[in-house]
Amino acid sequence: MPFGPASLLGVERFSEESEAPLELLPGDEDAKKEQIIRTVYKQVLGNAYVMESERQVVAESQFKLGEISVRELVRRIAKSDLYRSRFFETCARYRYIELTFRHLMGRAPVDFQEMRDHSERLDAKGYDADIDSFCDSADYQNTFGEWIVPYQRGWKTESCTTLQEFTWSFQLLRGNSSSSLKGDLAGIKSKLGGAAYQNRPLAVIPPSSSETSGWSFRPSTNLQDAPTRLGVGAGEEGMTYRVEVTGYSANNVRRISRYVRSNRVFYVPFNKLSEQFIRIHREGGKIASITPVT
Repeated sequence: MPFGPASLLGVERFSEESEAPLELLPGDEDAKKEQIIRTVYKQVLGNAYVMESERQVVAESQFKLGEISVRELVRRIAKSDLYRSRFFETCARYRYIELTFRHLMGRAPVDFQEMRDHSERLDAKGYDADIDSFCDSADYQNTFGEWIVPYQRGWKTESCTTLQEFTWSFQLLRGNSSSSLKGDLAGIKSKLGGAAYQNRPLAVIPPSSSETSGWSFRPSTNLQDAPTRLGVGAGEEGMTYRVEVTGYSANNVRRISRYVRSNRVFYVPFNKLSEQFIRIHREGGKIASITPVT
């Protein structure tokens, strides 16, 4: 499903991946099974690095011997201490649910009710039962069956159910420099946030640049990181600039939230830009974009 230049939409990695799903067929050699194991780890763990000591060697051996299917291998890895410690125990509840939809189903949640169902299942039946509900769902069976490795859906393979799901997929997938958590500005906090509770689509916008406020800058919910204006005028040059700062970690800022990644917006006259840049870098911030205020 071509939809535009991947570089402008932040999904280059998924655009470059093979269009054909990876499937184990009768008679496939061990090399193909090794490829499938690597791909399952990459998909289920969100492209995270896996050390040899963290690999599920028993499940891998059973898969190679033909004792379990690809679906069962996916289930075993998702139920492992490795997955649980990285995504369930570390992340906020709805962040875990977002990520598990992405990792096991290859899509975003359809709506908030679907997310809430998983939250209620976690409370009532526990973690293993929630993983089973993904792997045993009709959607999983109809899409991947027993022998196809889960993949990211809705880019070149099929249409999303709704516009909302399509825009949520962009929000969950784009902007990750390496894995689902590492390099993602959302970190362990939900990326869908209020949009999920309100069941509303999110705008699909290009990356931050000189002309736009893009997806690499995430507006802060911290009241102490609210937009700030410096100076009373534009200065002699007649221009004020909007400076987006991410990862702000000033030592003298008293934090309300336990999340370490906060953002600020500064409106700075031209003649104070240099001074403000020095202050931002000294306090550990990273400039996401600089745009003139018209």
